[in-house]
Amino acid sequence: MTELSIVGLSKAFGPNPVLRGIDLSVATGSLVAILGPSGSGKTTLLRLICGFERVDEGTISIGDSVVSGPDLHVPPEQRQIGYVAQDGALFPHLSVADNIVFGLPRRQRRAGCRVGELLELVGLPPSYASRPPQELSGGEQQRVALARALAPAPALVLLDEPFSSLDAGLRVATREAVATALTAVGATAVLVTHDQPEAMSMGQCVAVLREGRLVQIASPETLYRRPVDRELAQFVGEAVLLPGIAEGGSVVCELGRLALASSVRDGPVEVLVRPEQIRLTAIQVPGTPHIRAKVGEVTFYGHDASVALSLAAASLRFSLVARVPGHMSPHRGDEVYVSVEGAVIAYPPVGPGAG
Repeated sequence: MTELSIVGLSKAFGPNPVLRGIDLSVATGSLVAILGPSGSGKTTLLRLICGFERVDEGTISIGDSVVSGPDLHVPPEQRQIGYVAQDGALFPHLSVADNIVFGLPRRQRRAGCRVGELLELVGLPPSYASRPPQELSGGEQQRVALARALAPAPALVLLDEPFSSLDAGLRVATREAVATALTAVGATAVLVTHDQPEAMSMGQCVAVLREGRLVQIASPETLYRRPVDRELAQFVGEAVLLPGIAEGGSVVCELGRLALASSVRDGPVEVLVRPEQIRLTAIQVPGTPHIRAKVGEVTFYGHDASVALSLAAASLRFSLVARVPGHMSPHRGDEVYVSVEGAVIAYPPVGPGAG
């Protein structure tokens, strides 16, 4: 397996720019998740890497070989890329074994090259080789699709929202099996998805695509804890945003004086607090601000609960939501004390007077 390097990549369809100045490097043996909403350019980026579309500007290199440029276009079949589609794209008239070896040279296909080994690699028993794919569950079919992608030992593996058609339980189990298989063979891989938990749990690095531009490339932890702007903060998780005043490395807001995770210029700001940072207690904890709130709607998920709150003395209107363990969930109408755990992020304010 090898690395992927994208430099200054741009693509437009007619007068409509789709990708603008994309720079991205995927290290050998790592998995990078490309995360973005519908219409952000994810599919176009994947098609350019595969060679299904020609670039307008910039280059794409796989290992030491440039495969795309304004005056260069290596055909898809010569790029040594393994591709896993959203629905698996298995051939229903072929057995599992024949699907896996489909892209191999004829002699290797006849020999059933490595079918049992590849099935075990993706967490399926070798006995599945003779089955038609329609007898397998959706998650099992996706594992077969991965085995087919890995069969020719590709330079790069691309996964195009491969779990989106699976139900929640299958999705988690399948992506864990896929991640394990990719790690076992030392694959260099790119996962394209709009699903935040999927990107954060699978990618060693997450690159967020928005309106054709990469707005942040970071580890999952950095992306979640220090998103570069408020829009990204709201995209990668639940976010409570409220006005505040930054001063001397901390910020004062309706939730008290809070420590800042990164420096910001003194003055008016918008404060980002994650719901799981908000702590609720029935009595005031010594050393915390005296902030009382009334519990509104409670949405119970079992392992945790989302709690809507209205502050008793809030001078400004804003929504406040806490995320608490399920066994500590309060009831609608309860009065609680509110505090914030950990440092927060602040952004310059928006609207009139924002500087």
